[in-house]
Amino acid sequence: MGVQGLTTYVESNRNFLQDVRFRDSRLVIDGCSLFFRLYFNHQLDQQHGGDYDEFACLLNQFLSALQACNIQPYVVLDGGMDPSDKKFATLRQRLQSKIKEADSLSHGRRGSVLPILVGKVFIQVLTQRGIPLIQCPAEADWEIACLARQWNCPVLTNDSDFYIFDLPAGYLPLHFFQWTNLNGKASQRYVPCRCYTTNNLCRWFGGLNRELLPLCAVLTGNDYGSPKEADTLLALIDASSFQRGGGRGRGRAPSSRIEGLLNWLSSFPSVSEALDEVNRLMDGTVGAGQRGQKSELSSQLWAAMQEYNIKAQSSLATWFSRGTLDPRGKISGRAQLPECLSLAAAQGQLFPLALDAFVMQRVLLIPQVENSKLASSHCSSRAIRQALYGILLHKVQNTVSQAQGGSAQLAKVIPVQMQGMRGGRGRGGAGRGQQGMNHATSMEHPAGVQTHGFSSSIFVEEYDRLDLNIKKNQVEAIIPMNHIHLDRLNQASAAERLGVLLGVLGVKQSALAPVPPHLQLAVAVTGFWLREAIPTPSQLLLQALVLGMIYGELAFNIQSGASHRRPAAPQFNWAAEQGILSALDGQRVRPDERRGVDLRAAHCYSQWQSCLWSALCLNQLLLMPLPEPNISWLFSGTLVHGVLRCLKGGWSVESLLPVGSLSGQLCFCLLDAVKDCSFKANPPCTKSGKKRGRGRGRRGRGGRGQSQGGGGVSEEINNRFALLMSEEEYDD
Repeated sequence: MGVQGLTTYVESNRNFLQDVRFRDSRLVIDGCSLFFRLYFNHQLDQQHGGDYDEFACLLNQFLSALQACNIQPYVVLDGGMDPSDKKFATLRQRLQSKIKEADSLSHGRRGSVLPILVGKVFIQVLTQRGIPLIQCPAEADWEIACLARQWNCPVLTNDSDFYIFDLPAGYLPLHFFQWTNLNGKASQRYVPCRCYTTNNLCRWFGGLNRELLPLCAVLTGNDYGSPKEADTLLALIDASSFQRGGGRGRGRAPSSRIEGLLNWLSSFPSVSEALDEVNRLMDGTVGAGQRGQKSELSSQLWAAMQEYNIKAQSSLATWFSRGTLDPRGKISGRAQLPECLSLAAAQGQLFPLALDAFVMQRVLLIPQVENSKLASSHCSSRAIRQALYGILLHKVQNTVSQAQGGSAQLAKVIPVQMQGMRGGRGRGGAGRGQQGMNHATSMEHPAGVQTHGFSSSIFVEEYDRLDLNIKKNQVEAIIPMNHIHLDRLNQASAAERLGVLLGVLGVKQSALAPVPPHLQLAVAVTGFWLREAIPTPSQLLLQALVLGMIYGELAFNIQSGASHRRPAAPQFNWAAEQGILSALDGQRVRPDERRGVDLRAAHCYSQWQSCLWSALCLNQLLLMPLPEPNISWLFSGTLVHGVLRCLKGGWSVESLLPVGSLSGQLCFCLLDAVKDCSFKANPPCTKSGKKRGRGRGRRGRGGRGQSQGGGGVSEEINNRFALLMSEEEYDD
């Protein structure tokens, strides 16, 4: 979680960092640090939901720079929360801070909130580029450090914990990693950067024993005792350091808490002597009958220091060399997930949301830029997550419900608060207004799910926004209809798994038939969003969203070099399609226009992103019955908001997509499919078998519904557009 103040202290002292021309080497990368740094340091959009296309382009440039310098990256990502719970208070504080920053951004003020799908785009780009990666079950720092030590290569990150780990090849702070400024001849390109090693720091403090550095981190990180006890100890150490005259730190009085601690530690030849001094200092602060607390504190400090002990062999080395999980390592267990899901999680193909729900029965929902006076955007997607929880936790639920005294045993197996109510779907009491946020429940269950008796109910704690504060909601895990047991997911057919997914989304498979396969999940989610979002999205909001998808399709195919297949599609007018691409791009909200944001639109699109995020997670859990959409080409916030502004100004879809263009045909195909998906898959039927959903022929352009010609037109559009798909996509 970092050592407070250490980064500022080290980076302000030039003696701790050495200039390096980095090339021809392995490089272990802290993935989360990298994508945060890339996104926030290049002024990419945050107000409008994120520009995933620009982020993907930036990440590709970064990877190309490494390739030019013959640097082989190995990316390690954080997974779920630490099961020990010792860092949960810090995670809650960060969530509260991000809620307020998101609100600040929504009003055109300063803030820093990562768009919800940046991490997914990061993984997709790395996978497409063939970059080796692994997602750890929880925080990845220790695994990263062990791997770098074993391989004798540096680590690239922004985490101050790596000023404490004793890495032979050092730590390269992202702040000094000048990948946009490569130097050297073509065959000897290098990245100018700075390298930190514990040797430099310890030498500066008169030969400080490097084994004492973890104690510095632990004392400032408050991984022990109470905050009051920690403050007391630090105050005593400050006084002791002053009395010792700065120890071996060249006789300098402490200028900061970090420097004071390092000066104090430099006066001890060993860890045991430093801990003995801690005991002595605390001896005068505990009353009679509490003398044992000092030895307990010493034990707590020693145990916390072991998190920086990286002498063990890395379990990640086996993954990167063989593609298998080391059964001896921390990565392998994943709390008894089936092997197919453990593998998917390691590959980054299972969101941390699922890991947290399975291991902790607790999730933190990512804040977005939205209208904080309305219910959280995550209310709209609650039904999807409830089905996700139902599949993940059904094994425990089934075992408990079959045992005698199910309710009593459930309390022993799963520490949940039984609310006495059934889980809702984000509507009624659960979704409308603020009152429904209290328990996230209603008497109605979502379409496509079933529930059992109260005795078998299981709840997941969701931490979400209520106004500008964190609210803990008890959300019921609901088993989907035609559900598949967690342990037999890999034995179920693709059709079975698809049936579960579409059942939860309330979509008929026939509604997706005209849609290119890689867009089917996005279209199904958009139909779900039209039903569940509050307030209901307008036609203009939907059109702008779909036009954003069309832009992404054009940009991806044209920029991927699909033009070399022109002979295969002679009817395709490339000049016209490129003109459409330019015209749509010209509507983008520019950086100098980002002070204000259409808050209603931002809230609706945040609900759509939440629905997509939850559906992607469910699709992953079901082992991808639908192909994942390429997120970087699916949604660009500044473009969608700009196109919406254009439509509100009186422009029509037809004026942006000329008649006869393939883009126009695909656009209306998607609009029709979304509207088909927006009707429940199993609505109430009359005796004649007619289902609700009148006016089907009036969809599309001014009443000329694209579905009027039957399935042939849509099938032709699908086939023609498939000619534009890159060879890489076919390979995938």
